[in-house]
Order: sequence, then C-alpha cells, then structure tokens
Amino acid sequence: MKRMFYRGKYVDSADAREMGFKRQRLMDQGSSYFGAPGPSYMYDAPPPIPPAFSYVPPPFPVVRLRGLPFDCAEAEIVDFFHGLDVIDVLFVHKGGRFTGEAYCVLGYPLQIDFALQRNRRNIGRRYVEVFRSRKEEYYNAIANEVSDAPGVSPRRGAPRARSMDERDLSEFKGVLRLRGLPFSATKDDIINFFKDFALSEDKVHLIANSEGRPAGESFVEFESPEESKAAMSKDRMTLGYRYIELFPASREELEEAASRGRLMSKSLEAKDTSEPTPVLRMRGLPFSAGKDDIIDFFKNFTLSEDSIHIAFNFEGRPTGEAFVEFASAEDAKAALAKDRMTLGSRYIELFQSSPDELNEAVSKAR
Repeated sequence: MKRMFYRGKYVDSADAREMGFKRQRLMDQGSSYFGAPGPSYMYDAPPPIPPAFSYVPPPFPVVRLRGLPFDCAEAEIVDFFHGLDVIDVLFVHKGGRFTGEAYCVLGYPLQIDFALQRNRRNIGRRYVEVFRSRKEEYYNAIANEVSDAPGVSPRRGAPRARSMDERDLSEFKGVLRLRGLPFSATKDDIINFFKDFALSEDKVHLIANSEGRPAGESFVEFESPEESKAAMSKDRMTLGYRYIELFPASREELEEAASRGRLMSKSLEAKDTSEPTPVLRMRGLPFSAGKDDIIDFFKNFTLSEDSIHIAFNFEGRPTGEAFVEFASAEDAKAALAKDRMTLGSRYIELFQSSPDELNEAVSKAR
C-alpha cells in the first residue's frame, strides 16, 4: 500500500509523500532557494501520453484560505477541513507578520471541490474564504517564507497576534470593523461599548446579511486614525454576553459595503430586536451529535427531543447547527451561559434566535 507523509506520520498517497519530502528538503536548504523552485522541487506531472490519447493531468491538490484569525493554529485548519486529508498547512507571512492567509495541501485532487464547499464557514468567530490555487502559487509561497524568515520552518511557523505596540499607525484609517456582535445590538450599545470615545449614531454602521437581518458586524468611524488605534484596546472585550473582535478597516471598505446594500436600513434599525425569545441557535456541533447529546449539554434545563431541531443540508447531512426551544425566554437567556463550552471535542457557540428563524430552517430542511 502506498503511504503519504502527514504531520510526522505516513499514510496512504504517493503524491503527498513526495511533496512532504520536497517541502522538508527545501526548508533544510535555507533561503538560497528563494524564487521559483527548480524542477526537482516541483510536483512532477505524469509522463507524457502518446498523442492518440487526450489526457489532462489532475490539478495539484491545494487551496488558499483567507480571513483566518491571527492566532489560528494548524489544528484549527485540520478541524475546519474535517473529513478531508490535510497533508500540509503553510501560513503566509509578510515582513514577519501573519497575513491571515494560508495554503492547505490535500490528499487527492478530488478533495478540492469538497474543500471549496467550506467557503465562508467559520473558524472561531471569523468566516474564512476558500479559493482554488495552483502548485506554482504554493511553491512560491514556500520560497517567500524561507526568504522572509530563514531558519524557521513555515510548516510549524504558527502565526501570532500582534500587540498594539507592534501595529503601525499606517494600518489605521480611522475606521474599525466589529465582529461577534449580538444580533440584538443597537447603535446605542456600540456607542456605550466605546464610551471613552466621542461617537455619534451616524458614525456607527450596522451590517446586514443577504436577508437584510443583522449579521453581527458593524463599521465604526472615529475622529482620527490615532483614536481608532486607541480603540483597539477594546478588542475581545464583551458586549452583553458576546466578546467582540476588532479589526482596522478603511473608508473604502465601508463605502463598498454601502454600495452593495450591506448596511442596515434605518427602518430595520428602528425595530426593537432585543426582545428575548425561548429559542437558541447552536453552532459547531460534532456531525455525530444527536438530540440526546444536546439534551445532556443543557442538562440543567427541561428539554424534550421535540424541542431539539438539528439542521441538515440539502444532501441530508448535519450542518453542525441546531435550534433549541426552551420552556421560556428566561431559560433561554440563562442557557447562554453555556456559550463556548464543549460538547465532545468541539466548543459550541450559542446565539439568540427566534421562532421565525427556527421555522425557516425547518421548512428548508423539508
């Protein structure tokens, strides 16, 4: 049986094993291989087929990820592509700083399409974009990593979050993007979150999803780049029961969101969305989780199997989400204390939901 090199072990697949050896040899040589790798370090296509056959070699099995958390670890990428054979993860750096991008090599070309289906799914509270890539891009990225940080293997070069002192003021344009907001959050809540700064309602822009509902994100305009940098001290602090992530943004990003109709309309902002309901949405469930597991997760509350609604995709497979109906809105609010606790090996995210969202999810599953 053929075997491949995977995270220090050998498993099935000759192409990936060869890639693993080449990657290690390139790393061991240091920065002298900066630039386009030579033929001996490339993924070798199969030998030419006689002209009588119309043969197209399979693509190199690599995808590019964008929007990763700045403290992302290799294990989180493997978990993100659960069910696929992850052979290698290359985090991309620039000037010694993680860019939020990575390349992921898979075991087989057929797995590329499955990987692309994970596009815009979340790692933590950040959604991650997945793109097709090419072997040339991957090898160029390896060479750039060797040149940028000689002596450090990009295979194990885990990214790290930068402190405020390390961030250059040029990164800040006077605008911050917030992620992880409660769906019930209002402009007043955000102004109060930044109570040490002078903000007005017209400087807070709530972002809507494709259905016009709150997406849990917003843009906030500050008086100066210096103020927006100072406001980053609020990163990962809580608003209500959610911790909030902050990212430097630009007015161009804000204008683009507006041009695409991504900003909440004033009529929707005026609605009272903070009224509690007895429904919670769970995200991050193991695909093997059943109703009994969810009932056990909420063992301090009275639930029945009829009050658990596991979400399935169009193929009838679990999506990792579920809706739970509690006896009262007060019980649902108290159950939010279980947010980010674990079920099996996975930590679970909890969100306030509504009967309308529940009914819509159930109707789509039929």
